[in-house]
Amino acid sequence: MLPIKLDEFFPKEKLQEMNEKEIKILEAAIEIFAEKGFVSTSTNEIAKKANVAEGTIFRYFKTKKDLLKSIIKPTLVKTIAPFEMDRFSKAVFHLDYETFEDFLYALIKNRMEFAKKNKAAVKIIIQEMPFQDDMQEELKRLFKDKMYPKVATVLQSFIDKGQIKELPIPTVLRLIISTVVGLVISSIVLENTPFWNEEQETERTIEFIKNGLK
Repeated sequence: MLPIKLDEFFPKEKLQEMNEKEIKILEAAIEIFAEKGFVSTSTNEIAKKANVAEGTIFRYFKTKKDLLKSIIKPTLVKTIAPFEMDRFSKAVFHLDYETFEDFLYALIKNRMEFAKKNKAAVKIIIQEMPFQDDMQEELKRLFKDKMYPKVATVLQSFIDKGQIKELPIPTVLRLIISTVVGLVISSIVLENTPFWNEEQETERTIEFIKNGLK
């Protein structure tokens, strides 16, 4: 089982509102969803893992899907609206980078660290997001409202410096996101395998993006 740290992706004030049973249910659900997937997991399994009656789950969550949403949504907010985390905003979304490469390195390292701390939740998102239309809409809204304005300003600065070719910002961002997300997913799936070298793969990914957009 993957280690679960609810305080890594739930706001502290939210955790303070939860009682012990609700926390145990969430921890059990994250572990089993990550291991077996949403569809293959029953509420009875979650109840047994949390050491509560199955009916107790429905006191806190109307349906199994509501339980899934309660896990994914706060993680999406921290991932896609990272400006709310001072640490991320100061580390990534500022204009002090001398080179586009420096920006990419900071972005990748920050998101890799987040993924490692939240392996179970990230694994659930990877598994379930393609099948959850309402969560896809939430992702789009958060991206448009929270992330795009900041990252667009940074990318435009590199276009103005001549470090990125003259392309529409959405195109540049799409190329970066698809490549970086692929690296992050690979780091979760291939970690601890003999042929995976994270630092080397990070450097190669940065070089690939940089050369493609030069």
